[in-house]
Amino acid sequence: MSEIYEQSKIVDEYLLFHYGSPEEILEWTDGPFQALDFPIRTVAHFSKGEVGRALDVGCAVGRSSFELSKTSAEVVGVDFSKAFIEAARRIGEGESLTYQRLEEGALRSQLSAGLPEGSLPNRVNFEVGDAMDLSSDLGVFDRVHAANLVCRLPEPRQFLERLPDLLRGGGELVLATPCTWLEEFTDRENWPKGRTLDWLVKELGASFELVNQADEPFLIRETARKYQWTVSMVTRWVKK
Repeated sequence: MSEIYEQSKIVDEYLLFHYGSPEEILEWTDGPFQALDFPIRTVAHFSKGEVGRALDVGCAVGRSSFELSKTSAEVVGVDFSKAFIEAARRIGEGESLTYQRLEEGALRSQLSAGLPEGSLPNRVNFEVGDAMDLSSDLGVFDRVHAANLVCRLPEPRQFLERLPDLLRGGGELVLATPCTWLEEFTDRENWPKGRTLDWLVKELGASFELVNQADEPFLIRETARKYQWTVSMVTRWVKK
């Protein structure tokens, strides 16, 4: 199912999700505005202060990577989708990237995505990669961010098992997941046997301390009248 993230329709939806203004995403005055800016809010779960290196796994079209650049001297954004990485790189190079917003039927409007204010693109490098088989030469990081990734992996344990080697002692891990386990992405045998939080504690507990858990809603606009409203579980961990 990973090929769906190469489709222009999905790339356009994610560009709007990551870079669209509140007015561009949600035109209704009584809508769930607290669900906007999800790629910014997940990064805000890290401790305050400057760090050396940050890794954004499953970075999609890059908004969280650019947010991480505000407090990290070096950021690596990794995603399996070549189309997502191409879009993120073009934005990082300063391009105002045009995309289509679906209104209804065949009706579309054109919008553009650009660098978020205050981001430092010279600190960010994007690369195509597999979260279940990350490059051995990535090095060690002070922060690792993975939003809405774990429950989309065919074998999520392979990613979780790699995490201890990616973070220095005292480094922080922020995982966000809506816990929407689906067989089109993950075979049922690789799902948690119970609650996702309990499973994460079991899988990560030997190397990480869970220091905080919160709920963050997010909103993906499909058309002017149809949205995906979902609540992601965000956990922050510290490497022992």
